[in-house]
Amino acid sequence: MSNEFLFGIHATKAVLERDPARFIEIFVLKGREDDRLLPIIKELTDFGFKIQELPRKTLDDKANGANHQGIIARVTPAKQLNEHDLDDIMNKTENPLFLVLDGVTDPHNLGACLRNADGAGVAAVIVPKDKSASMTATVSKVACGAAEVVPLVRVTNLARTMRALQEKGVWFVGTAGEATHDVYQAKLTGSLAIVMGAEGDGMRRLTRETCDDLIKIPMAGSVTSLNVSVASGVCLFEAVRQRSLQG
Repeated sequence: MSNEFLFGIHATKAVLERDPARFIEIFVLKGREDDRLLPIIKELTDFGFKIQELPRKTLDDKANGANHQGIIARVTPAKQLNEHDLDDIMNKTENPLFLVLDGVTDPHNLGACLRNADGAGVAAVIVPKDKSASMTATVSKVACGAAEVVPLVRVTNLARTMRALQEKGVWFVGTAGEATHDVYQAKLTGSLAIVMGAEGDGMRRLTRETCDDLIKIPMAGSVTSLNVSVASGVCLFEAVRQRSLQG
């Protein structure tokens, strides 16, 4: 498995806090004195990592257009989780909240969904191995560090994984335009998984049929749907609101 690059302060800090052993090389902008960057450099140095200072042109070229914020790190890939890891997550989490992304292939959308998931306290994001964006530097950058802390579980058969979690008490709520009631009328408490479909196509048929309930986001204007990352944020934080009322 090839090494990965992290761009920016948030992604680098997240790995530093969670698994510093993943670092291989760290490159920083020569002469930059940034109140957010300097503590990270000091901590990396304290761990014994050698920091390589590069002129802006060299660092920009290495970033290949990404907004690096003065720091780039080469790291070993994060551990890939699969359906077997969901048992541990279920055992460690009371009334877990999951986000299921069925066929989200755009790395920007995956990164934004991971950021939403982190903010909402999601126990894991579940995606199928096929028809799903890979974990790339773009995903990590958009996620602002969330890609390094939110478990991303890739499963071979999404519908089968959903049924296995249903047997453990997880209630699956899918988003679909044909739903008869909206997100604000749905019960989003307890062990819950919110299922979002692919950009444009929505959930696959078997995924939709496996859901326990279907909901929609009410739209007041001429636009009939939202970007998947925006829609996931709406649904996740409505679940957060309802769950907070239960104490």
